[in-house]
Amino acid sequence: MSILDRFLLTDRVAIVTGAGRGIGEACALAFAEAGAHVVVGARTVEQIEDTAQKIRALGSQAVAVPCDVMDADQRAATVEAALKEFGRLDILVNNAGGWPPKGALDTTEKEFDAAFRFNVTSAFAMTRLAVPRMVESTGSGSIINIGSVAGRENSAGFVAYGTAKAALAFMTRQLAQDFAPKVRVNAIAVGSIKTEALKTILTEDIEREMVKRTPMDRLGEVEDISACALYLASPAASYVTGEVYGVNGGLTTLNFEMPRANL
Repeated sequence: MSILDRFLLTDRVAIVTGAGRGIGEACALAFAEAGAHVVVGARTVEQIEDTAQKIRALGSQAVAVPCDVMDADQRAATVEAALKEFGRLDILVNNAGGWPPKGALDTTEKEFDAAFRFNVTSAFAMTRLAVPRMVESTGSGSIINIGSVAGRENSAGFVAYGTAKAALAFMTRQLAQDFAPKVRVNAIAVGSIKTEALKTILTEDIEREMVKRTPMDRLGEVEDISACALYLASPAASYVTGEVYGVNGGLTTLNFEMPRANL
């Protein structure tokens, strides 16, 4: 076997949440290009159908399953779809998540709790469903949680999102210990990636300032993240678990500045 063969996912089966666009779509396509079949989950049917079509064009199989990760029934249906359609489950990417920046004193308890449930509890719930089915069907598996540099570097305005992503990173390390040696659990701490979500706040001036604050002198592309996800999903990373890989252009502080509380 050549070293490149270790990055192949031939006939393995992956679930990717939030796969209708952005990082989730890029991960789904990367897995398909490496030979995997993919269960494409997200809330918007048109988007997941589009991703599924792109996967089929690459020669892999895909099934689009509407999945709001905050809905227990839809989470369960997504996992069961993998077993029903393909008879196995090897990989889960917990990509669905996010939360807008907001000042601490303007963030309500309800919003704080919701940010945690969306970014952490949903990933735990999907993982708890998927891991037994992975072991039953293949004897092993790989979980990849999509985190954020906001979960490791502190900054004003990110108390809800940053705290949630920090918890996701710690949960990753905890679950890696629970599930070793059969199921590996890793995460990616992403930086500022050019996605539709980022474009909602991006002006020329903001982008220029964000690039200036990024050591690698550019914003990230979704393929930067999907390449790391492919490694973590593949046999190439068979000795890697409990790690949080930074794919963020070398950031040691957030490159988007929010005002401090006006006290």
